[in-house]
Amino acid sequence: MEKIQMIAPDSQEEIELYVLEQTTVNQQKYLLVTEDSDGDTEAFILKEIQSDDTEITYEFVEDDVEFEAVVKIFEELVEDTDFEV
Repeated sequence: MEKIQMIAPDSQEEIELYVLEQTTVNQQKYLLVTEDSDGDTEAFILKEIQSDDTEITYEFVEDDVEFEAVVKIFEELVEDTDFEV
């Protein structure tokens, strides 16, 4: 399972996230990530906001309409997982 590191927006601490799935919608890349590699845990949706040769920047999806649209896609991609929004 692929891992990424990012800075938590609330604490400014570096956190490690596991990528469960990824998708692209209207040329926008999204990741479904979790802090734990297995078991029942909270998952988050990240949106790629910048990419260059050495670094990719993501932010948490906070817009409700955008979140609902993307979570529906992830529900189809990750069939064996129950989502609670």
